[in-house]
Amino acid sequence: MADLASRGDLTVAATEDLTTLSAERLAQTDVLMFALTTGELPLTDGQKSAIVRFVENGGGFVGVHSAADTLYQWPDYGRIVGAYFKEHPWTQEAAVTVEDRLHPITASLGASFRLFEEYYTFQRNPRGAVHVLLSLDAASVGVQGDYPLAWTQTIGRGRSYYTALGHFDSTWRDAGFQTQLRNAIRWAASQL
Repeated sequence: MADLASRGDLTVAATEDLTTLSAERLAQTDVLMFALTTGELPLTDGQKSAIVRFVENGGGFVGVHSAADTLYQWPDYGRIVGAYFKEHPWTQEAAVTVEDRLHPITASLGASFRLFEEYYTFQRNPRGAVHVLLSLDAASVGVQGDYPLAWTQTIGRGRSYYTALGHFDSTWRDAGFQTQLRNAIRWAASQL
């Protein structure tokens, strides 16, 4: 993220210190990102309320990969992300289908791309409740079914983006992934 920020219009304040997450800090923030989090994080009820208010009142949220494997005991978080992780049955190169090539997050991508990744499935398919941008080409992993991988949604006046991609360092170094993530942050901040 620091590398992406160094290229121009993003300022990143990265931290793993959850005690710094407050309504006051969120008031100075455009987008809250949970990247590669997992499990039940030690957030207070006040912090949880501040996050919900932040998003519902127009703030942006971006979740990356295991952000969907986080805070299972907090239903509002699951609503903001869009789905909870179930399993990762495929860790391999596979084809990813770009379902919406007109959306500003995915407009620079072709119809599909291949990526070595840890591919997720979810406890419930989010399709129908979210706008799916990317999905796994099930045939490329030898199965059938519908496996959304990235989506957007609105939460009150706020915007939320989630991508199941991002497990490996190689994914974070991938130019296409970096472009998607940069565009997602700008979209969540209502800049696109």
